[in-house]
Amino acid sequence: MDCLQDWPEPVVRVQSISESGAQSIPERYVKPPSERPSDTSVCGDSGGAGIPVIDLSMLGRCSQTVRAVSDACREWGFFQVVNHGVSAELMRRARAVWKGFFHQPMDVKQRYANSPKTYEGYGSRLGIEKGAILDWGDYYFLHFRPLTLMSHEKWPSLPPSLRATTDEYGRELTRLCGRVMRILSEGLGLEEGRLGAAFGGEEVGVCMRVNFYSKCPQPELTLGLSSHSDPGGITVLLVDDRVKGLQVRKDGAWVTVQPIADAFIVNVGDQIQVLSNAVYRSVEHRVLVSATDERLSMAFFYNPRSDLPLAPVPELVTPDRPALYQPMTFDEYRLFIRKRGPRGKSQVESLKTVE
Repeated sequence: MDCLQDWPEPVVRVQSISESGAQSIPERYVKPPSERPSDTSVCGDSGGAGIPVIDLSMLGRCSQTVRAVSDACREWGFFQVVNHGVSAELMRRARAVWKGFFHQPMDVKQRYANSPKTYEGYGSRLGIEKGAILDWGDYYFLHFRPLTLMSHEKWPSLPPSLRATTDEYGRELTRLCGRVMRILSEGLGLEEGRLGAAFGGEEVGVCMRVNFYSKCPQPELTLGLSSHSDPGGITVLLVDDRVKGLQVRKDGAWVTVQPIADAFIVNVGDQIQVLSNAVYRSVEHRVLVSATDERLSMAFFYNPRSDLPLAPVPELVTPDRPALYQPMTFDEYRLFIRKRGPRGKSQVESLKTVE
């Protein structure tokens, strides 16, 4: 990967700024007025209509579930799943161990400080642009697959149960992602394994970013994570259902997601948009922060094999709907965000071959 070996300027941990008792945020975190959450020209609420909620225990009534997921991916790019097969106890345990990590002493966390070469480890920024306006959040990035990239030694050793819990969580979420991929395939009228095969079959990439958004003295001036669409395949997000923060862009307005207890929030990324020839849409989303509450989320990414060229699947290309995207590997694609950080949907839109 053509990235720097180190960050272009000293890394400051957002949690340290928050816990210092500062009454204002440094200029490096102040967003332009058009991007601030207080800009009412682009902010809205759901008016009671949030992202779709889908019950995965209804797979016995498979056609209704497939249709519901397909409709959600075409209209929203997001949906919540309940009765998904992952135990609520494991979900709560996973959140607890990672909250435990972020509340370790700084010298413990600093042992795992990351670099822009791989992003693996404890980080506080995305993108390597010197002087960039930063987001109000810290994170921990780690790999599950391919196995050649996974190393428990790169995962925190404290709290003591973190590695075993994270390993179990990764196995369960990988299984859930496989189910979702099969449903997505059927929703496009394809064989259930078609999208999975396009991703590389058993050679998929699986990773996770645990995000920690500290309390912010001026939440109206910044964002926990800037507007972006996910560069990969699908994302399965676990959030704290007591603290809202995720917003999804819908019809030009920002809709705040109302999290459901013991549910996952699922969204399709740019690679699914490419494979589906834009039948399914990756959608911009962003994260707000709070003056009174810290917030932790766990974003689980299910991605194509990194060196496999991806383009619209031939079955979805017709004379009336030609291929909208040129082939590109995920390694090439994600280099954009690793260099520049979150930038809306500018990357996937730049790949279009026809209008």
